[in-house]
Amino acid sequence: MSTSIKLFTFAAPSTFYKLSGYLIPWLYCLSIAVGLTALYVGFFIAPTDATQGEAYRIIFVHVPAAWMSMVLYLVMAMWAAIGWAFNARLAYMVARAIAPTGAIFTFLALWTGAFWGKPTWGTWWVWDARLTSELILLFLYLGYMALVESIDDVRRGDKAGALLALIGVVNVPIIYFSVRWWSTLHQGATISMTAAPKMASTMLTAMLLMTIAFWAYAFAVVFMRTRAIILEREKNMGWVQFLSQQNKRKKQ
Repeated sequence: MSTSIKLFTFAAPSTFYKLSGYLIPWLYCLSIAVGLTALYVGFFIAPTDATQGEAYRIIFVHVPAAWMSMVLYLVMAMWAAIGWAFNARLAYMVARAIAPTGAIFTFLALWTGAFWGKPTWGTWWVWDARLTSELILLFLYLGYMALVESIDDVRRGDKAGALLALIGVVNVPIIYFSVRWWSTLHQGATISMTAAPKMASTMLTAMLLMTIAFWAYAFAVVFMRTRAIILEREKNMGWVQFLSQQNKRKKQ
């Protein structure tokens, strides 16, 4: 009984608002520090690729961005499903807050992929299975955001968005396994849980550091956006009005 009460307290928007406010500055600092380290290792320490030359270095941004685009969609769908199943207000808010960040990482993956594809494949874009499914992922993010914002009733919008998010989950394994299921221009996975990495240790270090930086950035931005949604939705609650009065006093 006590455990469930603690979980319920932690899931309260007021508790999340306070806790995330402490974490955001640290997450931004972590993102900047680790991100700069990753860029330094990737662009100045990692060796030149024997086949692709210097052009391959876009991998240190492209691959982590692609990972983030898929994982964030799954996380968004998970929170939307939790909100739908348990009528949890905060879960719906977090799902809405994740969508723009996921869309940004998806766009970044497509954009850096185009810059990598030009010197490697000789073209900016091909209707490759992985590229096409990644583009569909961007449309799913945009569709989710458009759907939830187009419905005036917040609860109905949350539920409709949750349904779309859950349907779109099927696209994530298609992106991941597309290089195995179809003949594509993309190379196979260079990092596997069951095999040794197929790249130099410095390359792998730079890629993993950038992934950590992206995760820290994603947490920080999602927390900030969730806090804004909380203030908007909970504006009639006593704790929000008290917070607003405190902020007014500070400005005076």
